[in-house]
Amino acid sequence: TMVLGTQVMIAQDKQGKREGRKRISHEQMSKMKAERFAGELGLDDKTASLFKDAFIRYMSEMHELSMMNFPKRSEMGKDNKSEKKEWKAPTDEEVEKMIKGRFTQSRKMLDLREKYYDVFRKFLSPKQIQKVYDMEMKDSQRFHQEMNRRAGMKHERGGGHPHQGRAAQQK
Repeated sequence: TMVLGTQVMIAQDKQGKREGRKRISHEQMSKMKAERFAGELGLDDKTASLFKDAFIRYMSEMHELSMMNFPKRSEMGKDNKSEKKEWKAPTDEEVEKMIKGRFTQSRKMLDLREKYYDVFRKFLSPKQIQKVYDMEMKDSQRFHQEMNRRAGMKHERGGGHPHQGRAAQQK
């Protein structure tokens, strides 16, 4: 009984911690990355200040572009989360529109990277800029690995794939 009671208390404590956790905003995450990257680059105070301001602007603009092809919450409707809709394959026209949208998004992101390379180059060396890009890539990979890990946990609990119908989930 004591062992079972202890396990229940530990499980409740873990659940409470998860529910009590607040999500970090994109702006907060950008500021934290800017601080960490400036520290890892070993920048003096003046250069660190210039870098952090530019990096936060860069991350904000990049975030806006990355969200370009996602529908806004106001466009999605209020009850979408509670509705169980059957997934339907997109038409050829819809797929073509999505692909062309990604091309446009990629061009804009490349333009933004070039713009901020010129900004960063005013106070960082090319090697320092490359280190920033490397750190950002490593962070992005860690983020995606964590999201994949969490998605795997949902599937293990029987959540199923969000794009599959009920018949596929029951098999």
